[in-house]
Amino acid sequence: MAVMEKREIVGILEEIGLLLELKGESPFKSNAYYNAAREIQGLTGDLAELVSSGRIREVKGIGQALSEKLAELVGTGRLVYYEELKQSVPAGLLEMTAIPGLGPKKVMALWQKLGVTTVGELEYACVENRLASLPGFGQKTQDKIMQGILQLKRRRGYHLYAGVIGEAETVLSVLRQEPGLAELVGDLRRRVEVIGSIDLLVGAAEVADVVTALRRVSGVTQVGMDGSVVKARSPSGLPIVVTVMERLTPHALLAATGSETHLAALAARASQRGVAWDLSPGGTPQPQPQADTEDALYAALGLPFIEPELREGLDEIEAADAGRLKPLVRAEQIRGIFHNHTTYSDGSASLEDMVEAAKRLGYRYIGISDHSQSAFYANGLKEDRIKEQHAAIDALRTRITGITIFKGIEADILPDGSLDYPDDVLARFDFVIGSVHSRFNLPEEEQTTRVVKALANPYLTMLGHPTGRLLLSRDGYRIDMKRVIDAAREHGKIVEVNANPHRLDLDWRLCRYAKTIGVKVSINPDAHATEGLEDVPFGVNVARKGGLESVDVVNTRDVDDMRVLLAQ
Repeated sequence: MAVMEKREIVGILEEIGLLLELKGESPFKSNAYYNAAREIQGLTGDLAELVSSGRIREVKGIGQALSEKLAELVGTGRLVYYEELKQSVPAGLLEMTAIPGLGPKKVMALWQKLGVTTVGELEYACVENRLASLPGFGQKTQDKIMQGILQLKRRRGYHLYAGVIGEAETVLSVLRQEPGLAELVGDLRRRVEVIGSIDLLVGAAEVADVVTALRRVSGVTQVGMDGSVVKARSPSGLPIVVTVMERLTPHALLAATGSETHLAALAARASQRGVAWDLSPGGTPQPQPQADTEDALYAALGLPFIEPELREGLDEIEAADAGRLKPLVRAEQIRGIFHNHTTYSDGSASLEDMVEAAKRLGYRYIGISDHSQSAFYANGLKEDRIKEQHAAIDALRTRITGITIFKGIEADILPDGSLDYPDDVLARFDFVIGSVHSRFNLPEEEQTTRVVKALANPYLTMLGHPTGRLLLSRDGYRIDMKRVIDAAREHGKIVEVNANPHRLDLDWRLCRYAKTIGVKVSINPDAHATEGLEDVPFGVNVARKGGLESVDVVNTRDVDDMRVLLAQ
């Protein structure tokens, strides 16, 4: 029996809570499962040992009934209660809750009043205008749901990079146990934020060896007629496409990495310079130009090596030709991290646990920034609790050495552009992150003016998750980000690259603009648990795709330089 991982258990508990809401059960019952999922997500010890020993009962909100269900899950890998609950609700209702703006209560109303049980049925009901006159809905809600359905359709079949890379590296490691070479290619090698498939290139004499290796970690679904392409499915259902050749050449690696736009630009440059250019491994007896490395292929076009992350066909070739490409920032260059939440607001780990975890990861400083008072849903800090937290940080500074703790806050940017505290309160913090957490639907001009005004506040240090997007879930709010970044330059503010895999906001395309006008960024995890601190490399991917060097990222600075920067 396979061991059930913590994330799977958390997912099941969250789904039970959602199913109970769909059935119209008491909110206390569904909240019990949501709260248990949150508490378990924040645990750092061995969950199986906690459950088997019974000490799981010591975790807040986990009583006898929940501990017994956890014991069944951990012990057997299944939960009869969960399976029976799923059977009692049409399966399509769960998918409907993924539509933006459509919560469990509305889904339940659609089920009960219109008999809608799938996304397809819901789309048809919208086309027939059946929601417009339904109590609690109306024309605007129907239009919003229809837009959400179209958004959901676009996103089907795609996964976050962070949710895919672990499986992809497992497949890669298995293939590398066989003779020959294997490499990740395509979107994964370019570290694109949303992934549709796991693509690999393998040099192997025997395709049968590749098929055998793949079967250790996935289900092989198809072998091409000529044997050159093997298709499979990862454990999470993501397509795996393996292209097999006798010898893995740099020509094939460059071609398989893409993007198509980048490759087309290289071909055009080769034509202009009279360079024979053929990247296909079998297109000619000897692919042109002759080269043993990707570096040599770029050199044949008079270019320095272009990192895979940059190969998106924007301005990377022009930048390389002009000598503007510098070494990109690396994860190991990040000295400290800001934007971290604790149990003082909506985090699941204590202040001390977050600091100790950051220290274990090798960071030299950490900025604590719980939510401000307007974020009542996140237990935002009133003034008395700010004093309490600052006293706790002062005490912790005397006990924990080797890491500096900065006092901060994630202050809501209110609809009028003001921050969530008066100036005398904001002055108490070492840094202030300003973020939009409400009124996402403001017109573009109002939203832009709101954020630009906040950037003029002398106490604001950096702008948090600038567009508010949630990848594969919610588009960013309507805002003119170039005007916002221009305002950041005018007022000397930092813009966040939020490393949470669901956000990755600022987008890498806008990172390129920020760099051109000299605006600095801070790569922050937006961590709500100790595990969240480990998301920083995903933010580094964004910065690299945006062409950022270490000098463009403020938290590559040592602690003394950071103190000076925050004091300005």
